[in-house]
Amino acid sequence: MPEQTLIIFKPDAIQRGLVAEILQRFEDKCLKFVGFKMIHIDRELAEKHYAEHKGKDFYEPLVKYITSAPVIIAVLEGPSAVAVVRTLLGKTDGRDAAPGTIRGDFGISMRYNLVHGSDSSESAKREIGLFFKNDELFSYDRDILKWSWQE
Repeated sequence: MPEQTLIIFKPDAIQRGLVAEILQRFEDKCLKFVGFKMIHIDRELAEKHYAEHKGKDFYEPLVKYITSAPVIIAVLEGPSAVAVVRTLLGKTDGRDAAPGTIRGDFGISMRYNLVHGSDSSESAKREIGLFFKNDELFSYDRDILKWSWQE
């Protein structure tokens, strides 16, 4: 059964022109984009999204960063999508992330870490609900997936 997860191409990914290359990695892993849009996150939405971090020393810089420029929000679907995306992203700090991961190949910072990925199925459902209405998510078939989504 496919699972959905939210990703956010953060301001640094867009400013550095890495969106297409990162997007390709998700598609190469046979994840399917079912929602995709560019937005400018306002402070209120950022505070809802990062509510669990309120009071931590990195909270204010994180909110300032995510609201500083447009981002691309997407929903990916596939078997174990949350875990697969987290593995593709690598450790949060690009300096510690393994080569071959998105952050390992492109990141060199803890704060500027290119892409957000939901950390659990529960978080994914909550986060998707913050950024997408039901009619903004699309169900469709890709014939190639029958060759990759089997256990």
